[in-house]
Amino acid sequence: MVPPVIETKGLTRTFSQGGQLINAVKPLDLTIEHGELVAIQGTSGSGKSTLLHLLALLDRPTAGSYFLDGTDTAQMTDNEQSDARNRLTGIVFQNFYLIPYATAAENVMLPGLYSRGKHAHLRQRAEELLASVGLGDRVNFKPSSLSGGQQQRVALARALFNNPPLLLADEPTGQLDSSTSNEILDLFEDINRTGKTIILVTHDPLTADSARRRIVFKDGEVVHDEKQTPVRKKTTASADSQHSMQL
Repeated sequence: MVPPVIETKGLTRTFSQGGQLINAVKPLDLTIEHGELVAIQGTSGSGKSTLLHLLALLDRPTAGSYFLDGTDTAQMTDNEQSDARNRLTGIVFQNFYLIPYATAAENVMLPGLYSRGKHAHLRQRAEELLASVGLGDRVNFKPSSLSGGQQQRVALARALFNNPPLLLADEPTGQLDSSTSNEILDLFEDINRTGKTIILVTHDPLTADSARRRIVFKDGEVVHDEKQTPVRKKTTASADSQHSMQL
């Protein structure tokens, strides 16, 4: 039996601020199966970003347990967590976090450098991923020469480099106009169809509408969790190219 890609039991994260204890994530039981497309929706301060950092192994919980692809992360050393984060998760940040002096291909190659693979193989993988997100003609462009939507595509290709089972995106459309946002959400849907589990963390109802499961987070806890039928229509360009997505 295949374990869930994410399973938490009583997962909790508290912070001390000004002598007060802040319950950013209250005891949380959450299960996300392989292949789901999930939106975690909440306003600023709801705790959704703290939860994202816990799920991405960028932070450790105060209490409770977190099983990532069947492995108890509490039993991992810091180095083991770093390795698991690199192998099992891909993270797309709202601010992209691209290296300004590196080309698109060099940015995408970064996760592969930990594996010490041959440069030619890493470069080929990066170029293939950039082509799959519509940037095959931008491999040698630096971030300053790319639009916001193109930078997000580079960040998305980078997150996919090690072919992780889980993709986490923090406000993936937060800095994009509505047309570009639709194109990026189309890409997430296409990627999900290849079998990837995707979690979109967002405050935007339209982004949440694109998921097949919506989890609403408020004051550090889940107040709504149900499956839904996505209501957003794909753009024509993405609909024509979705069968060419190869990861």
